[in-house]
Amino acid sequence: MERSERLVGAVLGSAVGDALGAPFEFGPAGMLSARYPGAVTMDGGGGWDPGEATDDTQLAVHLGESLLACPGGLDLPDIFARFRAWAAGDPKDIGIQTEIVLGSGLPWDLAAAIHFQTEGRAAGNGALMRAAPAAVRFAPEGRAATMDAARRITALTHGDGAAWEGTAILHELLRVALDGDDPVAAVPSVLDAVREEHRERWATVLDDGWHPSQATESNGAVWACLGSALWALRTTDGFAAALRAVVDLGGDTDTTAAVTGGLAGAVYGAAAIPAEWVGPLHVPLPPTGRVLRAGELAGMAVALDAKGWGR
Repeated sequence: MERSERLVGAVLGSAVGDALGAPFEFGPAGMLSARYPGAVTMDGGGGWDPGEATDDTQLAVHLGESLLACPGGLDLPDIFARFRAWAAGDPKDIGIQTEIVLGSGLPWDLAAAIHFQTEGRAAGNGALMRAAPAAVRFAPEGRAATMDAARRITALTHGDGAAWEGTAILHELLRVALDGDDPVAAVPSVLDAVREEHRERWATVLDDGWHPSQATESNGAVWACLGSALWALRTTDGFAAALRAVVDLGGDTDTTAAVTGGLAGAVYGAAAIPAEWVGPLHVPLPPTGRVLRAGELAGMAVALDAKGWGR
């Protein structure tokens, strides 16, 4: 499989997962299979039009566009400004923690840190959900660079180091998959690069024997979200099966499916994403009013990869 198939699969798969999971968000386990005992279609529901992506993909696109627009590749003040403008543009959905940080009026390098100091915890999954474009951009630079970029981008909205490490792990698992290797088999070596104070907890939820029923938090938390995504990838044999499995867990279904879709898309390639899911996919982009579709997302993925290689 060509690398281009994998990188487009990662970005497009994340967006498709987001849109597929959105109608079932915060519902009980088994909702998707109850609605679709056979083939799953992209019918919408829960306030979402068929194929409509949520804040997960909207933020991913704004992140990707910043990475393409800025000469140095990673301009943290620019990313934060784009996120803040998006939050002020009345998006249909926005995570509570992200809304507080972006609406605080504090500078880009203080807002998340002060929120964490005040609240004492900020390990939501809101940085995992937007990670695919940045993972594609920094993958060519190797493990250290992609994990460092993940931590720095995550810290814009999440002050908890657990979220930094979780997004760094996701970046590295995607890099492995984009290289054509098995991200599940790579977990032990990836954990070696996780900061020591967070390693044991991440090792628990990424272990081959872990099941989402063992989670100690909801899958709105970073640990259960990424753990559930890896579980779905590990226990199924295709893109559609992985997405069905993770959405059927219930809870924060758009984000768990976005993370799973990015990983499964990188593993199986863009051609493995069902065409009936890709067709209606669309990404409204507050505050601009633009709407992106699959072709634009694929073009972004290719451009980000080229920039990562310095082309």
